Amino acid sequence: MRLLRALVCSVALALVATGTAWAQAVAGSQLSGVVRDTSGGAIPGAEVTVAKTDTGMTRTVFTGADGAYALPNLPVGPYELKVVLQGFNTYVRSGIVLQVGSSPELNVTLSVGAISEQVTVTANASLVETKNTGVGQVIDNQRVMELPLNGRQATELIFLSGLATSAPAGDLNTNKNFPTVTISVAGGQANGITYIMDGGTHNDPFNNLNLPTPFPDALQEFKVETSALPARYGHHAASAVNLVTKSGSNEVHGDAFEFLRNYRFNARNFFAPERDSLNRNQFGGTLGAPIVKNKLFLFGGYQGRVEHSNPATTISFVPTQAMLNGDFTAIASPACNGGRQLSLTGGFVNNRIDPSRLSPVALNFMQHVPVSGDPCGRLQYGIPNNSTEHQALGKVDYTITANQSFFARYFYAVYDNPATYDGSNVLTLSRTGQNNQVHSIVAGHNFVLSASTLNSLHATFNRTLNDRPLPPYFSATDLGARVSSLVPGYVGVNVTGNGFSVGSGATNPGYFNSKGWQIADDLDIVRGSHQFSIGGNWIHSNIATLNNRPTNGAFTFNGQGTGLSLADFMLGVVSGGFLQGNPVYDYDYNDYVGAYAQDTWRVRSNLSLNVGLRWEPFLPVKNSFSWVSHFDQTLFDQNVHSKAYPQAPAGLMFPGDDGYPGDATTFGKIAQFVPRVGIVWTPSGDERTSARASWGVFYDTPHLFFNTRFANNPPWGAQITISNPPGGFGDPYLGYPGGNPFPALNAGWATQPFPAFGVYVNTPLHLEPTSLQQWNLSVQRVFGDWLTSASYLGNHSSHLWRATELNPAVFGPGATTGNTNTRRSLYLENPQQGQFYGTIGQLDDTGRANYE
Repeated sequence: MRLLRALVCSVALALVATGTAWAQAVAGSQLSGVVRDTSGGAIPGAEVTVAKTDTGMTRTVFTGADGAYALPNLPVGPYELKVVLQGFNTYVRSGIVLQVGSSPELNVTLSVGAISEQVTVTANASLVETKNTGVGQVIDNQRVMELPLNGRQATELIFLSGLATSAPAGDLNTNKNFPTVTISVAGGQANGITYIMDGGTHNDPFNNLNLPTPFPDALQEFKVETSALPARYGHHAASAVNLVTKSGSNEVHGDAFEFLRNYRFNARNFFAPERDSLNRNQFGGTLGAPIVKNKLFLFGGYQGRVEHSNPATTISFVPTQAMLNGDFTAIASPACNGGRQLSLTGGFVNNRIDPSRLSPVALNFMQHVPVSGDPCGRLQYGIPNNSTEHQALGKVDYTITANQSFFARYFYAVYDNPATYDGSNVLTLSRTGQNNQVHSIVAGHNFVLSASTLNSLHATFNRTLNDRPLPPYFSATDLGARVSSLVPGYVGVNVTGNGFSVGSGATNPGYFNSKGWQIADDLDIVRGSHQFSIGGNWIHSNIATLNNRPTNGAFTFNGQGTGLSLADFMLGVVSGGFLQGNPVYDYDYNDYVGAYAQDTWRVRSNLSLNVGLRWEPFLPVKNSFSWVSHFDQTLFDQNVHSKAYPQAPAGLMFPGDDGYPGDATTFGKIAQFVPRVGIVWTPSGDERTSARASWGVFYDTPHLFFNTRFANNPPWGAQITISNPPGGFGDPYLGYPGGNPFPALNAGWATQPFPAFGVYVNTPLHLEPTSLQQWNLSVQRVFGDWLTSASYLGNHSSHLWRATELNPAVFGPGATTGNTNTRRSLYLENPQQGQFYGTIGQLDDTGRANYE
């Protein structure tokens, strides 16, 4: 029922939106050219009309003194061109197909004759690019629909552009966002792509990756563009992906589909012991129709996906009954260690441990894990990984008058991948569940102010809800450990090597939600041989997060205590360290502003110059709670303390202190202007050959997820790391200065003591945004129905952000993991103040990269 309501709401919202004042221009294309007589002379004053043959929409302009015409911002689709002037035959050209983001040139020759006489030309060949100076490729509807897609994910088609390759996901694409792919275009960063859908922003501000794209039956086409794009492009530096969804037309059209992938129909992989067990069912349909012919059109679509598979075999190593009785002779034998005999260190004879020395907490933990019958502790089990996804899209297009058009589109997607726990094997909780929802609303308005002036206004709202649920099981407190369980029902335990893992890392419950609003306006003015474009773009984004990653404590056992990780676990020797921190609630926001001015100048009939300037200030991310800080080495050396947080150690500054940039982590940069220059040459003066070259500078906008890490800093996150705590699994804070600091570290931020060896992230107060210089040379030629392209492009990236350690541990005689913090540089310089600093992850902006 929820999906049925979503589909109904998507259509209803689009219908209701036709009465609102919001507006947005459809991501479209441009058609231009020159009208001449048979002698080659320019013909001014000719009436040029284009008609979109599937909806009846028309637009009319008149040629200038040089015979040139331009029709900017036309919706994609099929067109007919008509040119009329008294004393000449009427010229009609049909079969024109305009693709997203394209600007072809179509020149016309009129012959002397009666206006009633008509010359008709059918042209279904591809048209070369004659205005845009970037390098790109359109993935048209035929390829979207007919090319095989694993899982019917249209973003996979981006790789067809020839400039795209898979990029490492890192921490960008995790269970904190809607499932997607990470792509690098022309050597750019994986989160450096500007995604635009129906003219509105379609980036997730959380990580700057794309929001989900509609299923192929609802997607008309898209274009991948990169390298020195015109000045109207900004926000992200590497490239732009411009998507257009389908619309209704004068003809009723649609489809119904079901795609089934069932392992019963699959052959066994030659190298696999058995066939895969995947069972994926994708089903749905679309419908487009006229509500009022030539006036009002409706399109809607839905796709569902249900995916099941038998759990893959997961292998862990757990204590056997012998180990639970203190006997580790089997697991230490050559049979379990690749032919090597191991001996437990720590004074244990014959690899046996007195059962009275085993940790009660570890024994209680093992009551929730099946006991292995394998002498080496090998345990095989399956972790269910079933998922569902549903998408609904509704769109309305409305031709208000011959000079005004409006549309509204709503897109909804939900993905659910639950974590399961049957109460018998807690090891199946090595991952959280994932529930993601995306709502995307775009509305737009085109207004032809005169035959030579067009304004396009658009507004967008995107919302993502990313929940990371986890079925509650038990906490360390429930097992008998003397720790504070700030969130009921889970604990992190990681036994490295031949061991197991539960609830550690990114497997703890939380949510990562974001919103984004956009308003943008573009004005195109044709004056003689010049086409001027000016516009602006404002995007406000925010994220609200709850991260419980180390809230109840994370215990790591790595074998450094006895030589065997499982023996360390059973003894409660937390040899790999203990980590705990506050639940981290955070709310960050950012405003992006961009404005541009651009002139496309027809210098000669076969030569155009594109010159533009873009203003893109660097506006840093801000925190609504003022939970940001900065460590200053100079102030640490001078023993200067914060006025806003008097208990803070020397060198740590906060909002309210002198010289601090408000609620941000760095100062902004307002005066950021970047040039774009391009040239287009059509040697033969027709639309069959073009040569283009361009150069430009671009700035990138950082994602919001990075700033959420500041909320982990003390005193808010108060994340504490203890290497090999002497109290072990049962009492990790034994001997810690001041004892267990939780839950006291949950309140009274400004007056509470700071923890010893706290973990911090830090940025310079004057941080440079990432920038790219891009250049290219491209040649296009039409041969019959074939469009061929050859391109060279390169770029240079500056001020790439990367992480360094500001407080490293100095290696020397007697160095061990147990004294890591007392070997750190700040502690060695000033033990009294340095004892409050553990690792400090410093953001560095000196990275560089080159691509050709």
